[in-house]
Amino acid sequence: MGSTSRSSMRMRVLWLVKGLGPGGAEQLLLLAAGVVDRDRFDYRLAYVRADKTHLVPEFEAAGLLPQRLGAGAPGPQRRAAWLRDLREAMADVDVVHVHSPVLASVARVVARTLPRSRRPLVVTTEHNEWTSHRPATRLANGLTARLDAHHWAVSEQVKHTVWPSERGGYEVLIHGIDPTLVRPTPGVRQRVRADLGVGEGEVLSLTVANLRSNKDYPNLLRAARSALDADPSLHFAAVGQGPLADEVTALHASLGLGDRFRLLGFRRDVHDLMAAADIFTLASAHEGLPVAVMEAFANALPVVATRVGGLPQQVTDGVEGLLVPPGDADRLADAVLRLAREPELRARMGAAALQRSTAYDIRHAVAAQEHRYAALSGQS
Repeated sequence: MGSTSRSSMRMRVLWLVKGLGPGGAEQLLLLAAGVVDRDRFDYRLAYVRADKTHLVPEFEAAGLLPQRLGAGAPGPQRRAAWLRDLREAMADVDVVHVHSPVLASVARVVARTLPRSRRPLVVTTEHNEWTSHRPATRLANGLTARLDAHHWAVSEQVKHTVWPSERGGYEVLIHGIDPTLVRPTPGVRQRVRADLGVGEGEVLSLTVANLRSNKDYPNLLRAARSALDADPSLHFAAVGQGPLADEVTALHASLGLGDRFRLLGFRRDVHDLMAAADIFTLASAHEGLPVAVMEAFANALPVVATRVGGLPQQVTDGVEGLLVPPGDADRLADAVLRLAREPELRARMGAAALQRSTAYDIRHAVAAQEHRYAALSGQS
């Protein structure tokens, strides 16, 4: 594919994502941007959603200038504009790596409208279980998946949810974090705990998850209410924003959680908050392979989580944390209470989590992706 002049240059790779909000896929891309091989690859980044720009400054600081497709077009013309911009962007690269099932379906078709001399390879990463997508999304994704040059899944469980007819073509690639960015600075734990009103000897459970249905905040809030009824000295905090913000805030108020459960919204100091916490809790109904759990491990935090998606692949029940059934607020509360009441267990699981974190280095995933890009293009 491509011309001789193109192959003699750095390979051009376009990362395509729906938005640049603080979601897991976007965070992975941001981490990857810091460790890519810029001598061999020329990376570009494009996105669609105008309301998801939280991480634009971070990508710019990492030397990757995001392009919003269809920017400036009036409402009625926006779809045509971003499709036009997408086609132009795709015609100028060797590989398009898509991180959204909806955009993947579109990009595969758009690629086929380009002449062969300018047609890039399309590769995709599935970050979430197919069963968590809307039926129309699953159908479009499934019907067009064979047009990919390669596809990855972030966990075995995510791969298992792919249509059986397509599943064999998916490679599981475990992503990760940059451990050097997670290590807390001295004194930050005490400062952040004071800001949150957490006293010495009190236990803080932290959640980092956007306010979306798959994160099951009602389960988390009800579990917190039950745990606080049993131990009023506990503290909870959650970092996240999203479409269910009003519903979550209303349920928080109706449960009377007050300052004992702080809804912190979008924060740029997540690593500092993790340094201040004692337990990391995730109440999800569906998951891929959460970046936040990897970061919790790097902060030596034991994890309480639901047994869904890739979480059992990350957290060994009884080793790095405790796993409970999804949607069971009582079991979730019991697990948090157990860790809160047993500091020696917290310490042991936290040490195991820290040791486990060494398996999650974003450099391994980026190197594997870049090797695949080159191999597919005949430039390895």
